Amino acid sequence: MSLMRQIAWLVLAVVLAALVGAVGLSTLSLRELMQTQLALKNADNAQSLALALSQQQGDAELIKLLVSAQFDTGAYEFVRWRDAKGETVFERTGAAPRGQSPGWFRELVPIAARPGVAQVSSGWNAIGAVELKSHAGYAHDALWLASRRLLAWLLVVGMVAAVAAWAGLRRIRRPLDAAVAQAEGVLAGSYGQVAEPRVPELQRLIRAMNAMVQRVRDLFEAQAGQLLVLREQVHHDALTGVSTRKHFLAELDAALQRDDGPVVAGLVLVRLRDLTGLNARLGHVAVDDVLLTVVAALQAYPESVPGCRVGRLNGGDFALWLPAEGVAAETAQALADALRASLPAFGPGVQVALGAVELPRERPSSVWLGEADAALARAEHLSESRGGFVVDVMAEPGLGREQGEGLWREQLREALALQRGRLVEFPVRDRAGQVLHLECPLQLQIDGALQPASSWLPLAVRARLTAQVDLFAVSLALQAIAADGRARCINVAPASLADAAFLPQLRELLGHAPQAARGLLLDLAEAAATEHFERLLELGRQLRPLGVKLGLEHAGAGLAQVEKLYQAGLDYVKLDASVLLGVAGEAGRAAFVRGMVIMLRSLALKVYGEGVIDAMDAQALWDCELDGLTGPWVTASTPA
Repeated sequence: MSLMRQIAWLVLAVVLAALVGAVGLSTLSLRELMQTQLALKNADNAQSLALALSQQQGDAELIKLLVSAQFDTGAYEFVRWRDAKGETVFERTGAAPRGQSPGWFRELVPIAARPGVAQVSSGWNAIGAVELKSHAGYAHDALWLASRRLLAWLLVVGMVAAVAAWAGLRRIRRPLDAAVAQAEGVLAGSYGQVAEPRVPELQRLIRAMNAMVQRVRDLFEAQAGQLLVLREQVHHDALTGVSTRKHFLAELDAALQRDDGPVVAGLVLVRLRDLTGLNARLGHVAVDDVLLTVVAALQAYPESVPGCRVGRLNGGDFALWLPAEGVAAETAQALADALRASLPAFGPGVQVALGAVELPRERPSSVWLGEADAALARAEHLSESRGGFVVDVMAEPGLGREQGEGLWREQLREALALQRGRLVEFPVRDRAGQVLHLECPLQLQIDGALQPASSWLPLAVRARLTAQVDLFAVSLALQAIAADGRARCINVAPASLADAAFLPQLRELLGHAPQAARGLLLDLAEAAATEHFERLLELGRQLRPLGVKLGLEHAGAGLAQVEKLYQAGLDYVKLDASVLLGVAGEAGRAAFVRGMVIMLRSLALKVYGEGVIDAMDAQALWDCELDGLTGPWVTASTPA
């Protein structure tokens, strides 16, 4: 039994005991008073009657007449005249009148008054005695009425006291409930503060709880800061601050595997020529400034275009990933112009070669790097004869859709209207091999064939159709969950959160399948936590009561920069492949992943890994204590 309930029962017991005790004591006191009054009345009436009888000179008939008159004028139980020998000479008796008090009350509180007795004489001779006793029924009625009035008054007082006690307990319970909610929030990864109450004892409790929660929050923020430092050490070049070769290649592989990028993308390689000769002529300090100038020109793109990535491949080689179609040549030329304007200030002989390629994202990363290296080699060869800054661009012929974007948009709308699509299922497994849930990317039937999201999602974003796409995918997932009971995960585009109609329609869709909704998981990109945090909070507030689980996918080091991540109300996080690839062969990367897991676990979040491609990385991630993995290796190892 809870403390508040125990206190409530205690207060109720005290009020009831006081009520019963007060009514009982008052009733007994009134009964004693009634008995005393009746006894005095009997004695007085007996003396008055005896005096009247003594004046009758012993005339028996007159005495009987007076006795009858006395009996008829009062409510007597009996009136007797006894002779000198004590024998009854004359007696009048009457039945007790029917009063208002119930029988059980008369039995519970009996009134027994002594009868009145007085001597009767004639002159100096005693001729007997008179004895009389009044009925107690009227006294019982008066006692019953007084007890009822007292009980009613005490009930009113008791009710007022109970209401006051309830209000007091509620006032006490409010800060206690807040403290309990605060403690539960800490377990769930939320670090909210509670207003201090006015009650001194509870004030000290809440103050201590707030201090503890603040300390835990400070520890979380300190841990997040340490992860940022570790990230810089592991993933970024010490001099330039851009991604190292290994991390850039991991980012490239992860970008090529995603469905939320364009069909065609670009890669630009930049090489500072004759780095050894520059170090000899200009010195290491000046060459470092040259490298920083090149990086500054490259960094302008990630700062303005989401999804761009910059990395340092080796001493003087840099790479720029462009997740957009038809911009590789223009970007390479713009970079050459910017460097042509800034680098000559460092002295003669500073030359840069640039190679750019534009390929379908379905090509493996080795093809991308091979073609880009070939373009860079051609540019470097040309620079030997031309000098200065040379750009070479290679674009695969026949790129682009065979039909116009307008027709694709119409076919996309038609596929959504006719619900032509299906979910492809990829398992997320725990260390024991059990399927935790199924990741289900959507394929739409466009131009007579099922197309992956990579071919139509960028168009859906531009046409503002992502909300309709996501609702269609959720409806397919709910149907599948209702059919086999297996949990399924659907990707929700960040653009859908910006659609005001998306959340009400989603709630309505989930309301039609409440049982299946409990098996639904929704993935949002890490950008949703950084760019649409308030909408993410609202999504969690409205969907969590329905049993839907909410998480972030493609999460990386940017999680440490998410403000108030502990208030996001997430259930899980899926770490991006760019963070996980190669973790088996690099202790620093493994330490970073382990730190991410510890930080996220402190927020009561499940942690899954994406894009696992080999068994060694998988084992290293299990050693980092991830809750589940997905990717080509997990799918390939699925039992037949």
